[in-house]
Amino acid sequence: MKSQTLLIAILFISSFSFAQEKTTDKPKFNQELATSLGADQYGMKPYTIVMLTTGTTKIEDKTRMSSLMKGHMENIGKLANEGKIVVAGPLLEKNKENYRGMFIFNTKSKEEAEQWVKTDPAVQAGVFSYEIFPWYGSAALPLYLKHHDEIAKENP
Repeated sequence: MKSQTLLIAILFISSFSFAQEKTTDKPKFNQELATSLGADQYGMKPYTIVMLTTGTTKIEDKTRMSSLMKGHMENIGKLANEGKIVVAGPLLEKNKENYRGMFIFNTKSKEEAEQWVKTDPAVQAGVFSYEIFPWYGSAALPLYLKHHDEIAKENP
């Protein structure tokens, strides 16, 4: 039930933000771009969402925890540079599901997404666990990544 509620919320937010950006002038359809992004006839494609949850391992050593989080961030950057992660980020509020953050992976394969999330040092150490969900969203989603460095003054 909680996974259905989460997915409905994500789809609602995605639909709402997509609708907010529409203008009255519809851009000309670009078949080359659609094909390069793997878009279907609706401009959409399957992805896999990984929700990071609080893991079973509690690490009190601040130096060790800092090292794991540094590795976590470096791994996100590596996967993003490889085109595997298209969205990643922490949740800003505690929740009853203990969701800590999320990845949207550029794959429809839950198995492939699981292989990728297992490369995270914080997952390997048990600081984070995860849940995996199939998701259907805009094929243009990865395009925002090329602009992120232009708007970020610092890396976390």
